[in-house]
Amino acid sequence: MSEHAGSSKANDEESVEGTPLERLEAARERLERIEADVDDHGGTAVEDAADAYRKATKLLDDYVGRATGTGRETFKSYVQLEGQFTALVGSLSDDLRDRAAFENALDAIDKRRLSESDFEAAHRALEPATQYAELIDERDAARDELSEARKAASMRIRTIDDEIDERERLLELANADLEAPVERLREPIEAYDAAIREAFADYRLEAATREVFELLERSRWYPFVGYERPPDDLREYVDESPDGEHSIPELLEYAEHSRSKLTHLVADADALKRRVATQRTYLDGIDADPLTIGWPPESAGVLRRKTREYRPFVERVGDEETVTALREVRELTFDPDYDRLQTAAQAVDQLSPAERERLADGQIAEELESLRTERERLETALEVDDPV
Repeated sequence: MSEHAGSSKANDEESVEGTPLERLEAARERLERIEADVDDHGGTAVEDAADAYRKATKLLDDYVGRATGTGRETFKSYVQLEGQFTALVGSLSDDLRDRAAFENALDAIDKRRLSESDFEAAHRALEPATQYAELIDERDAARDELSEARKAASMRIRTIDDEIDERERLLELANADLEAPVERLREPIEAYDAAIREAFADYRLEAATREVFELLERSRWYPFVGYERPPDDLREYVDESPDGEHSIPELLEYAEHSRSKLTHLVADADALKRRVATQRTYLDGIDADPLTIGWPPESAGVLRRKTREYRPFVERVGDEETVTALREVRELTFDPDYDRLQTAAQAVDQLSPAERERLADGQIAEELESLRTERERLETALEVDDPV
């Protein structure tokens, strides 16, 4: 192989560091350089020579342990090797690059008895054709590297999109009126959340577990009501056993009792131990959280839909005062000042001191511009660089 090609290979094998854009550009340049090198050596002729070299070396490697020495099986293997190698050389075109190397390799094994040194001689005879296989290997590696660089660039674009959204959100919050009377939203929301928590706590104490599970199952049709549905085995037990008439706190308490004591309290002590005791974490976690609003609130449209979906559950769990508290929250979304107050609430709650400082000195705006520029350059590079 030429000194130039050897130097090129050494440089290409160095790991490419830098940004995704730098890696993409470097990988593309490397592939273009290697493809030009392949073209300089004859293009298709290089591929043909590389293919022949691989086939020849594979034959030698496959038979070196079987066709050396003496014996019937060894001689049989030798005949097979010579026949296949002769056929390979005979199939090569007359203008194949370094065709003589394959003929010399055949001469090296054209004996009645072979030793390992003969195989070594055949490999040495093939050395002139090594450069073509190496060139093709380098090209394949460069193509793989370019493919990985394209993936990394695409992943970076997705990350940039998220970072741009975050900077845009911060800039939007920066325009908020931090002196706005957000208590107009906070007070009704906190009043409702407190009411539904108290109502649900009472509901847990009084309602049959079967009834609670029916409520949870119903939530599957309401995207904003995020209750986790009961595990199948627990649901089956609660549906089919008379024990499902007990409340959740009662079942959890009974699960702590001995089987002998449970005999007088439940219909199936063994089933209760198997189903309830193993699902304590799930049962303890059934509370009012999926029906609360939280602070700060979402946009008017989201909050309006959320309160609409909450209503049938609140009517089932709470009293009229709780339903009224929910209605008052919903009415907030029709207030002409809602968007201004909601944005202010988001800003006060979400902007950290460090973010406020970065907004004040213009860092966020600069970061946003830098991210947009990086994204544009990556997209341009991906458009120019067609997939391999």
